Amino acid sequence: MLVSIFENTHSCFHDTELEYFFVASYDRLPPGVQLTATQGSSPLHDEVLTPEAVAFVVDLQRRFGARRLDLLHTRVGRQNEIKDGGMLAFLPETLDVRSGDWTVAGPAPGLVDRRVEITGPTDAKMAINALNSGAKVWLADFEDANTPLWENMLEGHLNLRNALDGTLTFASAEGKKYALAGAVGELATIVVRPRGWHLPEKHVIVDGEPMSGSLFDFGMYFFHCAQPQLDAGKGPYFYLPKMESHLEARLWNDVFVYAQELMGIPGGTIRATVLIETIWAAFEMEEILYELREHSAGLNAGRWDYLFSIIKVFRTRGQEFLLPDRNTVTMTAPMMRAYTDLLVSTCHKRGAHAIGGMAAFIPNRRNAEVNDVAMAKVRSDKEREAGDGFDGSWVAHPDLVPLCDEVFTAVLGQRPNQRERLRDDVHVTAEQILDARSTPGDVTEEGLRSNINVAIQYLASWLRGGGAVAINNLMEDAATAEICRSQVWQWMRNDVKLSNGEVVTREMVVRILGEEIDKLGAENYVEARKTFEEITLADEFVDFLTLAAYERMP
Repeated sequence: MLVSIFENTHSCFHDTELEYFFVASYDRLPPGVQLTATQGSSPLHDEVLTPEAVAFVVDLQRRFGARRLDLLHTRVGRQNEIKDGGMLAFLPETLDVRSGDWTVAGPAPGLVDRRVEITGPTDAKMAINALNSGAKVWLADFEDANTPLWENMLEGHLNLRNALDGTLTFASAEGKKYALAGAVGELATIVVRPRGWHLPEKHVIVDGEPMSGSLFDFGMYFFHCAQPQLDAGKGPYFYLPKMESHLEARLWNDVFVYAQELMGIPGGTIRATVLIETIWAAFEMEEILYELREHSAGLNAGRWDYLFSIIKVFRTRGQEFLLPDRNTVTMTAPMMRAYTDLLVSTCHKRGAHAIGGMAAFIPNRRNAEVNDVAMAKVRSDKEREAGDGFDGSWVAHPDLVPLCDEVFTAVLGQRPNQRERLRDDVHVTAEQILDARSTPGDVTEEGLRSNINVAIQYLASWLRGGGAVAINNLMEDAATAEICRSQVWQWMRNDVKLSNGEVVTREMVVRILGEEIDKLGAENYVEARKTFEEITLADEFVDFLTLAAYERMP
């Protein structure tokens, strides 16, 4: 067990306020630090949890952890204001930022052309397939497409390090071998997504409290991979999820500045793309870019979590913010058009990249008809994004990379992006962003059943360690599962009437839950059912299903 307190040390790095401790084994850790899990299934994990790396992330936690908790407390206060009848608006106190004349730093090496980005977890097979896919960028995900199983986190960091030194390989149980198709500088640019500010890393206890999952993920990757990325001609790049305010972006920026100074890396080397995936952040896009100016790589339209955020924030506001079946809420809905138009306009006004949303379809090579229909929808979605001014977009499967590349190339030609395209035609109001009522579609029994079925299947996979799950030819992750369970909670508590005339009640949800689990095989979904009931049938809304599920994970 990695559970001991550091005692005798000698220094490795020195700073006026800090000593890094170089220890010979995991039997000794910095004072006040505990690792509450075994090293995992492989002795190679020792290469990730080096004493120096542990000391580095612990220092980040001690320096920035309290500010993180203060910001999470601020979230609670803002949510209470909405519950009491308040409404979101553009911040009057930051008007000078929105009206000011400033731009973000120019694109960093490897982030100039981002016309197609592939996303996925950091297991070895996915890492190799993503890096070989032909995409310009791979979002290496420690968040929504991953689960924080201790082994997953350590193996992910090891895989990233091995990818950078060219040694990453994988062999399937059937004997199929996977390897990188070229030197790291020739492959997709790695951009790491750490966990959001709200998520802890319960296996690392610092001064009696779990450390921030965000700081652990960032710190481990930066410590091990920043210099190798620079040696490869790129840099340490990040996607920042789930932020709710520019003050949360300011905290990230301060972390970046400190980490660069400590490691002797020039300021502005780190670059971060922020996912605008909360309704709060939609009202602070310019402020978020401003806080990260020298470290900014743009914004991304994280549309699935954005829908979840709308449901979550306005869950107590009755019919005004009720949405129809999740699969009928498209990006052409008025409120979604307002959100994406504002994102592109904001980014290009400030010289930043605007990256479009996820194409979650998984090509079906056994059913040409299903495949053709779905691919046509993906093409239409990417054509809309490219036409609206996005500089690139996301896909979840390597087979979609050529399609996305073709669509954006048709608009971009030889240009690497279209940041010069200012959307001066865009004038978005707060009322347009909040116009949930104009979203077309119905609430149906089929939609309710689908939400319950997908949430149960996803939770079962998540608890087993799989964060990206193929269900009905779609790649589901934590964001889509959040929409599913939060819609069920909202419909049940607002007496929503289905298209067949029935009212959604607790009894109906329990009945359908049992029926759907019986279809799936009840014996395989015991823990998933308990978790679903805990977060969906509770009187109080659970902010994140991943927090509840994490408590059930070793």
